[in-house]
Amino acid sequence: MHPDASATIELQDARLILGSRRFHFDCGFERGRITAIVGPSGSGKSTLLNLVSGFERPESGGVLIDGVDVTERAPAERPVSLIFQDNNLFSHLDLFTNIGLGIHPAMRLSAADRKAISDALVRVGLPGYERRLPGSLSGGERQRAAFARALVRHRPVLLLDEPFAALDPGLRAAMVELLADLHAETRATILLVTHDPRDVVRLADRVVFIEDGRVLVAAEKGLFLERRDLTVVRDFLGETVLPEQSP
Repeated sequence: MHPDASATIELQDARLILGSRRFHFDCGFERGRITAIVGPSGSGKSTLLNLVSGFERPESGGVLIDGVDVTERAPAERPVSLIFQDNNLFSHLDLFTNIGLGIHPAMRLSAADRKAISDALVRVGLPGYERRLPGSLSGGERQRAAFARALVRHRPVLLLDEPFAALDPGLRAAMVELLADLHAETRATILLVTHDPRDVVRLADRVVFIEDGRVLVAAEKGLFLERRDLTVVRDFLGETVLPEQSP
């Protein structure tokens, strides 16, 4: 694995106030692993991703990626790619351009870049889709295109905010498998916000459970699945996900 293929992430006593809500994150994420970020709606999961990506900045404390303080850096200056539930594709641009913008914002692409775009589309199951507009695609196909854009950027950190939530069960299962395959290939450090405990079982190495703007539990997946002593964790997991089900 290339040494820059993944990165550590640290939120050092990072504090933020948004309206009447207070957030305080003091936690780290290991290189090359998938961490599921879970918790009740409104608990601060997306805010944590926004602090890592730079769309929010802490009022005190800091954000480090691979030991480098990126607290004051803009999102474009951080070694991070993001995939959201709505996939963030420009509706008036074809997939080739949407993906190419991830490589260079002015679309100054080399022959190798152009080949990388086509190769990425093949990898996510969209061969020959370069000239298709997002509006002509299904929800699953648009999300696959978003994964292709993340692939060509070669960033060591990948942040995903509920990327499967709007998909039907069949497409959702396919996208979960795609993410697992891409992680096996790239070994990027992945933070995955999800409301679905099945994502924890299938994808996560570690789990961070957030409640009321703070980290309540940070544990290896197996240990997290055993935390039936905490009501909020037990409610999240439900009765269908048992520790012995984890791979």
